[in-house]
Amino acid sequence: MLSVDHPTFPPGFLWGVSTSAFQIEGATAEGGRGPSIWDTFTAAEGKIARGEDAKVAADHYHRYSDDIALMAELGVGAYRMSIAWPRIQPDGTGKPNAEGLAFYDKLIDEVCAAGIAPAITLYHWDTPQAIEDAGGWLSRDTAFRFAEYATIVGEHFADRAKLWIPLNEPMVMSIYGYGIGEYAPGQFLLLDALPTAHHQNLAHGLAVQALRAAGATGIGTANNHSPIWPDHDTPADRAAADWLDALINRTFADPMLLGSYPEQVHPHLPDNFADDLATIAQPLDFYGVNYYEPQGVTAPGEGNPLPFELRPIEGYPMTTNDSPIVPHALRELLVSFHERYREHLPPIQITENGCSFADEPAADGSVPDPERIDFLASHLRALREAMDAGVDVRGYFVWSLLDNFEWSKGYAPRFGLVHVDYETQRRTPKDSFAWYRKLVRHE
Repeated sequence: MLSVDHPTFPPGFLWGVSTSAFQIEGATAEGGRGPSIWDTFTAAEGKIARGEDAKVAADHYHRYSDDIALMAELGVGAYRMSIAWPRIQPDGTGKPNAEGLAFYDKLIDEVCAAGIAPAITLYHWDTPQAIEDAGGWLSRDTAFRFAEYATIVGEHFADRAKLWIPLNEPMVMSIYGYGIGEYAPGQFLLLDALPTAHHQNLAHGLAVQALRAAGATGIGTANNHSPIWPDHDTPADRAAADWLDALINRTFADPMLLGSYPEQVHPHLPDNFADDLATIAQPLDFYGVNYYEPQGVTAPGEGNPLPFELRPIEGYPMTTNDSPIVPHALRELLVSFHERYREHLPPIQITENGCSFADEPAADGSVPDPERIDFLASHLRALREAMDAGVDVRGYFVWSLLDNFEWSKGYAPRFGLVHVDYETQRRTPKDSFAWYRKLVRHE
């Protein structure tokens, strides 16, 4: 029997769900939207599993009212969504696209009418293709184009959003998009990709300034973080772990919270990077943590151009997205962050946590997903343990409301509380939906 119990959380704790525009909206050629790097990437042969694309995705663009009704039934207090930059500025510059603003006006107004607070992410990896053609995140100028976009969105929606996240998971864009080429825009630069990390951090700082100038409140970030586990307790493996920690954790948290970068990455950053640190280190109202798994690492083998080598985490059950399920690593991560950043760390929101399994409807039409219920319950117990250890956590967002387009892996990984039949677009709440509903409604 899978465990489904969960701890109690304090009054006012914010329960939510998360999505992203490119993964659910579809309608990639409607409403004046311009092409993004992900449209280009999915069109390239061999980049996406089974040749799938996001032209329809979960058709949220046309079915958002149904999805908002599901969230209202769920009882969540907040909906973390992203706005597609190419819907607002099709070429990434210039005056806003009226149709794009109108779409998000309708969506956000309906979210608010349902008694749900919008938590708006400005960027979830869908760079306008024209911006990429001009250099993308390898160009410092992109940070300033992003700030202009942030001003447009902030001025238009500041009266309705509860939380703001300028950029989602800049590490993924830097490492997966520019470092190893698994994600759009598909460049393979290894550590030469690190200027993209700095330019995204600068974009974050400039966007925080722009949002505050527009009257926005509740501004934070959403960085994905992992505990780093050396394969062996040796000096060489510990050094490799320190390097990987610097790369995927501290390269993003340190400049935002401390106004500095870890020394390991200094040689790979743009000249005069220190001049931007004061802009990056804007005061934040919360720090968003996306957690999925720890990372295993060992010293690099001969011929490896990197100062570390990844190792699989063994001995744990796996999701269908090839992630080990390690709930106690969430507690480890949060407590270590609390100890590392102390007074510099604002209250935390868990802006993403979730899992994929092969969820399919049963003969009676239900969608049983006991593994997801156990995943959520065990991670919430770990979260409560971190809070009991002194970590100030104010909310938790499940990834994701809906099954969706999972980037280079296409539609096979199913992360949703709601099953989506991609042929018919029928939505069916899974058993985990009912479980989460009881939790957030205190039933």
